[in-house]
Amino acid sequence: MSNIDMKSKLALGFLTIIEHAQHGLFGGYLILNTSGRPLEFHCTTPIKPNRAQEILYGPTLEAFLYGEQIGQTLLKQSNIQPLMVCTDREPALAVREYVSLPVVLVIPAEKSVTIENDQRILRIDGPHGSGPNLLTFELGRNRLALPARAEEERKVIVEQLGELVESFDLAEPFERIREAIEEAQQAVR
Repeated sequence: MSNIDMKSKLALGFLTIIEHAQHGLFGGYLILNTSGRPLEFHCTTPIKPNRAQEILYGPTLEAFLYGEQIGQTLLKQSNIQPLMVCTDREPALAVREYVSLPVVLVIPAEKSVTIENDQRILRIDGPHGSGPNLLTFELGRNRLALPARAEEERKVIVEQLGELVESFDLAEPFERIREAIEEAQQAVR
């Protein structure tokens, strides 16, 4: 097995989007090995939708920007394909349409979860109150969610990563990404 293949098998991707009031949206993508060490980092220049896009895309604008415009761009720049991509922004789950690997939402502890038909469901409402149903599950000490229609991906994630992330805090890398983007912004000023 080559060194690159080995890295791919033992890597996790972390995608987040940061909203800046003046500049717009910045995306960051960090790939870590299972020890938490960085293998790659990519970030975008700011993207700010114009008024026509806001009107035409309506409630689908965030999914378009986070998933297609930012997420897809960042994941395509990467040289390493991780086992899965984690995000802390629900609209970024839309990137799943453009990649061949699982994309999972890392749920912060303060989000509420309800039980429906013996499954835990997280409801995240969009601007028109019709957000997607997300199937939640735990992996080690992490609470994760996938679109309810992605039950098979949940099984694959649990099978591939069950013991690997037992003690891995999947929420922590998002703070690293935010700090790295802030540092890059300050360096440009």
